[in-house]
Amino acid sequence: MTSTTQAGPEGGSESGSGPLAGTSLDLNADVGESFGRWRLGDDAGLMPLLTSANIACGFHAGDPVSLLDACRGAVQNGVSIGAQVGYHDLVGFGRRFIDVAPEDLYADVLYQLGALDGLARTAGGRMRYVKPHGALYNAVVHHHGQADAVVRAVRDYDPTLAVLGLPGSVLLATASAAGLRTVSEAFADRAYAADGTLLARDRPGAVLTDPETVGTRVLQLVTEQRLVAADGTELHVVADSVCLHGDTPGAVALARSVRDRLTASGITLRAFATP
Repeated sequence: MTSTTQAGPEGGSESGSGPLAGTSLDLNADVGESFGRWRLGDDAGLMPLLTSANIACGFHAGDPVSLLDACRGAVQNGVSIGAQVGYHDLVGFGRRFIDVAPEDLYADVLYQLGALDGLARTAGGRMRYVKPHGALYNAVVHHHGQADAVVRAVRDYDPTLAVLGLPGSVLLATASAAGLRTVSEAFADRAYAADGTLLARDRPGAVLTDPETVGTRVLQLVTEQRLVAADGTELHVVADSVCLHGDTPGAVALARSVRDRLTASGITLRAFATP
């Protein structure tokens, strides 16, 4: 059985063909997710390996100091800064669906964009793109009301920002219709379901932590535009960026494996948006 999960007009790069069809790739990861004395991930170790950083905005994770440090780290390493907006859910780390009213979500996203943009500018950088986090990311694959709220907030705040999301999602289709640049992504450290969505985190094998496995998987994605779902289904995946989660155990080793495997094969790591 073969399933196709492919970015159409709404999911490709501005030229209509993503880097996975060529010789370059963006590598992004979630960072800035520590809170006070609670330390999550190794941002300092991960940042030099990335080309784009999805920085938390304080709603699902991240205190102001952690967010500012992440912005500074991104600027120092020439990494593109993205706002990772999420549900207002620190306790659940933004990984629980919330049936928030679209107008409330619109305001929540605006609030997060303003906060991270201010920190990024203070650190000497600029916010270049927006990516939903966790349960919101999964919701806007299909949820029209919430996808529209996120897109309206991005458009009204700064229509030059790109929107990063899952190929074929309602989010990217809505963003494209609104005139925003869309960027599709695949996941290095997450298993897929047969329909091309991410396997739920409570399912066995949903998170991949072996560096060799992850590096090989991403190389196959780049060279063959193919991923194998958890049930063995072959997925045709065209994307512009590959994501690693900063809170995945051994995230630095995973990122290093991906970089080493790609560069050894002559593939350049390059941000989809200018840092």
